[in-house]
Amino acid sequence: MTVDATTTASPTDLPAKLRGVNELAAFNRWAGFEVAEATAGHAVLRMPWREDLGQYFGHLHAGMISALIDTACGFAAATLVEQVAASHCAVTYLAPGVGSAFVATADVVKAGRRQVFTTAELHAEQADGTSRLVANGQTILVPLG
Repeated sequence: MTVDATTTASPTDLPAKLRGVNELAAFNRWAGFEVAEATAGHAVLRMPWREDLGQYFGHLHAGMISALIDTACGFAAATLVEQVAASHCAVTYLAPGVGSAFVATADVVKAGRRQVFTTAELHAEQADGTSRLVANGQTILVPLG
């Protein structure tokens, strides 16, 4: 993934900036990713459940889980550096992805000149208003500019 956001953007501009980047990615539009929140070093994505995103038993497909974690981590990194590309992404699946929507929350752990280390959690929103942890992951991103 390559993400480009401007470091000169004010903190209030970050959500709008990431929404613009999100709209540029055909995959993100198809999947229904929504930028819910963005602050320096932090990003939250939301994706409503759709049946066509599921696997054999009606759970969210592991590829979509990975995509949400990867994208949220890239967006969190992009709040601190202009352009990044993922060089490593590791995801641990903790529970079946069952819910009405999925929320990926990512944070920058350390931003260096050559690598940005991020972490994320993916939760499934339940009908009763609670959420369930589905997966967590870490991504290493490389600043491109």
